[in-house]
Amino acid sequence: MAAQQEGVDLSMVTTAKRANILSLFTSGSTLICCALPATLVAIGSAATLTSLVSTFPQLIWISEHKTLVFSLAAVMLILAGYLQWQARNAPCPADPELAEVCTKTRKSALLIYYVSVAIFMLGAFFAFVAPLFI
Repeated sequence: MAAQQEGVDLSMVTTAKRANILSLFTSGSTLICCALPATLVAIGSAATLTSLVSTFPQLIWISEHKTLVFSLAAVMLILAGYLQWQARNAPCPADPELAEVCTKTRKSALLIYYVSVAIFMLGAFFAFVAPLFI
């Protein structure tokens, strides 16, 4: 019974970590959509942006549908945050090696989540706030 309980708790932490990694990728799309083009134009690299868009025309679609991109990223962040919250007090196994892995996984999952939120906020600033000042 205890081994079964330990497996459930470790799987909860692992699930939270996987959700956080997925939220990192969805948050990264917000940077590609809005922060990257704005940064390239701001530093005077419009030619680089033009070359990038001609190489990856999907960037235009992502930029045109930024509300959808940000909505999906927000949903993933909320889901990852909920799973992170659920796993925060899950007990780690009694075995010292597994307990160390559990603790490292929990810390790395939390770090990934915070990075995802920071990326999302940066992308949201360039997509929705910065255009109001320009």
